[in-house]
Amino acid sequence: MTGAPSLPAAARLAGACLAAAALAAGPARALDLPAHAQAQLDRGRPYVEVSPGADGTSGVIVAAIDVPAPQAAVWSVMTDCDLAPKMVANLKSCRVLERDPQGRWDIREEVSKMTFMPSVRTVYREDFEPPRRMAFHRTDGDLKVFEGEWRLEPHGDHVRVTYEAHVAAPFAVPGWVARLALRHDVPTALLALRREAMARTP
Repeated sequence: MTGAPSLPAAARLAGACLAAAALAAGPARALDLPAHAQAQLDRGRPYVEVSPGADGTSGVIVAAIDVPAPQAAVWSVMTDCDLAPKMVANLKSCRVLERDPQGRWDIREEVSKMTFMPSVRTVYREDFEPPRRMAFHRTDGDLKVFEGEWRLEPHGDHVRVTYEAHVAAPFAVPGWVARLALRHDVPTALLALRREAMARTP
């Protein structure tokens, strides 16, 4: 998560720096998860899929996690800019540059820095439909493409959080390196989201 979640950070997270290079494709939409993804979620694990683009410099990140916490608590964590650097690997700062007085959107700046890599500055706008959906798209910064959405859907005694992003990196990164980083960092960020949301639940 007010603006881009600690999570958008999450995938923007590794995505923004390194991972961005591994991903391709289309606008965000409601996710139709495959059977193996459902099985993974049923075991309490986050699901992450990274699909490389044909050009090797862009692609799509798809992720999901089930959170046993109220939807409002999950939304609060996702939109907490100050919390984001504590939850997302390599995210050094997050600040809100502009905010709609009615809370319908904001514009954020995030700076990521990975070892042996230049810093990556990302400026993006988030549009909110609390507490169920936020869409985001790049407005400035180093990433060539950064757009997608987060969705929160009640599922019995938990909330299913899904994420999809189309990202293109500002510099060349081997695809296998980007995918490896994402497959580690995105689940870590999703698990941090779940822990924090549960901690905020009375």
